[in-house]
Amino acid sequence: MRKHRGFTLIEVLVAMAVFAVAAMAVLNATGQHVNSLGALEEKTFASMVADNQLALFVLEDKPLSSAKNGKSEMAGREWFWTVKPIATSDNLLRAVDVIVWRDERRQSSLVTVRTYVPAN
Repeated sequence: MRKHRGFTLIEVLVAMAVFAVAAMAVLNATGQHVNSLGALEEKTFASMVADNQLALFVLEDKPLSSAKNGKSEMAGREWFWTVKPIATSDNLLRAVDVIVWRDERRQSSLVTVRTYVPAN
């Protein structure tokens, strides 16, 4: 009598269960990667907005006595920012922070960038 070769039903079911678990892990990792890409893109644009505002501040070369609020458009979105002076113990330098928010309520900042400029 000839032996039949092949897989039993139990072996096939176990193989399918292992594949299903592996596929779910891959889908979960892909979803997390897509979510983190969106957050990284948002932070990158916010950093560009902050850098632009710092460059404008340095080019103006005017002393800043209080915080200055504004908004900019970049990548088809509106970004809200604040440029504010920070007290330092050194009379030769002054610190300036630029804080960027996604919404006008300014509740949760995306990026804060600090620079030091010579005191006038």
